[in-house]
Amino acid sequence: MERIEKIKLAASTIESLINEWEPILEKLPAEVITQKRNSQNRNIKQILGHLIDSGVNNHHRIVRLQYQKRLSFPDYQPDNDTWIQIQNYEGKDWQELILVWKYYSRHIAFIIQQVEESSLNNLWSDGFIAPISLEDIIVGFPEHFKLHLTEIQELINQ
Repeated sequence: MERIEKIKLAASTIESLINEWEPILEKLPAEVITQKRNSQNRNIKQILGHLIDSGVNNHHRIVRLQYQKRLSFPDYQPDNDTWIQIQNYEGKDWQELILVWKYYSRHIAFIIQQVEESSLNNLWSDGFIAPISLEDIIVGFPEHFKLHLTEIQELINQ
């Protein structure tokens, strides 16, 4: 598969996952979204909030790496539980949280579709890890999405 086709596939995968999961999420009862916890002690609201945060962080990388060959700024990964706590996703209206996740994720998919092949080798690093290419960031994003949606499915099935 050509590189740009992989990028387009990443965007369409995100769109497909949104279309598949939105109706599932909308129907979940309050006790399922707030009481069941994964191995990181996150409930479904917090997991969905984390997916929004992941989109926000990847948004910066995807846009900036289209006009900068090398980019260095902190990764939020070591702090993602702090992000979840500060933003209090548990206190947010569930239907509104779903809409924020849906539309922000769709925006990321749209941005991904705009990426030109000439920028795919541009590199991001947080200063501690080996640099990661824009291509790898984009291809990895739907995989991260799937990972956490699978966690949600496991919690639903409990």
